[in-house]
Amino acid sequence: MQIAPPDNEISNGEIPSGKITNRDLQPWPRPVAAWSAVALFCVAAVLSYTDRQILSLLVDPIRADLGISDTQVGVLQGVAFALIYSIAGLPLGRLADMLPRRAVICAGVGLWSIGTLLCGYAPSFWVLFAGRLIVGVGEAALAPAAMSMIADMFPAERRGLATGVFVMGMTIGGGVAIAIGGAVLGLAAAGGFQGIPLLDGLAAWRAVLVLLGLAGLPLLLALLPIREPARRSEALAGETEATSLREIFAQLAAVRTVLIPVIVCCAFMSVGDFALIAWAPALLSRRYAMTPDAVGLALGSLVVVAGVVATVAGGVISDVAVKRYGPSGRIWVATLCAVLAFPFALVALASSPNQILAAVTLWTLFSSAAGTIGITAVQEIVPNRARGLSVSFIAFGNIMLGLGGGATLTGYVTDHVFADPLAIGQSLTLVIAPLAGAAILLFLHAARTARSVSR
Repeated sequence: MQIAPPDNEISNGEIPSGKITNRDLQPWPRPVAAWSAVALFCVAAVLSYTDRQILSLLVDPIRADLGISDTQVGVLQGVAFALIYSIAGLPLGRLADMLPRRAVICAGVGLWSIGTLLCGYAPSFWVLFAGRLIVGVGEAALAPAAMSMIADMFPAERRGLATGVFVMGMTIGGGVAIAIGGAVLGLAAAGGFQGIPLLDGLAAWRAVLVLLGLAGLPLLLALLPIREPARRSEALAGETEATSLREIFAQLAAVRTVLIPVIVCCAFMSVGDFALIAWAPALLSRRYAMTPDAVGLALGSLVVVAGVVATVAGGVISDVAVKRYGPSGRIWVATLCAVLAFPFALVALASSPNQILAAVTLWTLFSSAAGTIGITAVQEIVPNRARGLSVSFIAFGNIMLGLGGGATLTGYVTDHVFADPLAIGQSLTLVIAPLAGAAILLFLHAARTARSVSR
């Protein structure tokens, strides 16, 4: 298992070899139990990201029903969620390092389901805004606790695949949101919910949100039997494992020249992820008059497939790289993925629906792989008691900059720079491309700085 050494053994942000303690030699959880937990975490991530991203398909119905602008919709998709998610994520990450992680996850699922229900019944922009805040708090609990548990369930040579399966849920959640949302919208418009309690008489977009909120209950029941894995020590033999925030931040600061660039890279790439998922449906609808169900079937299916391939393949390939080159091997693979993603940030050059669909799909493929690998690399350079907190840092950047900036800024640029509802493609490129280029440079820096650690 890879370890984070104490401050006096680290210089210039490089990570030297260390010793494995007796606690690290205890048996790993049974594969069936470990993979069952990962599968449930993946399902939770799918539902989480579906709740988070579903507004992208509901943009125009919400605008018409509530009488709001593209900028306000961007706020609902971005700032309303991202601000509270980012603020709540850091203390929730700390709680995941201190409390039973299963309890943290279950509390989060219950809270975001309540928030989604509130969104479905919201009579105004501000009530919908409040519902998005609640969703943000609940969803902030999932990733830190789940990633910390996964790191304690799998050895390093299998951790990339396990992480990839979990992150796959996040990646395909946006596609599932579009696919399911489109199908439910079509069903609601055809009167499919007449006479059904809680749904009868609701506008189609409201019915979608209420159904997603109700879906949290069976997930919550399925998560309860998961067993909490033992926390595996990251301390060196003869050393005391850090537990105070001061000690933990000292250890994180010691690896900052690798840690900070990777966190920032993930955030920059997530701008493209969230911006494309948030606004590609509106682009296809406005420019090419595609219906919501058609957009859902085409874009949703492609994003789901790309997300599955990216996260699983990225995890497997990075596992091979870490066996051969150590943590820096993972980061080099992430760098290559970011380079391959960059051309597909130029969505403004697309001149047909198929080209737009291809750009979003291929961006998702390479960006999701880069993000999955980056998260796994971070888990391997920080101590156990900082894993939840480190994932919260990644989530903070991804959501605050990615969702908050990507979704909101794209809407703002469309309204105030181009002043043209049809200029979403140009807005997307203007927002995504510069940050994707910066991510490549930062990944290169991190890969050159990191060096192998012993397992």
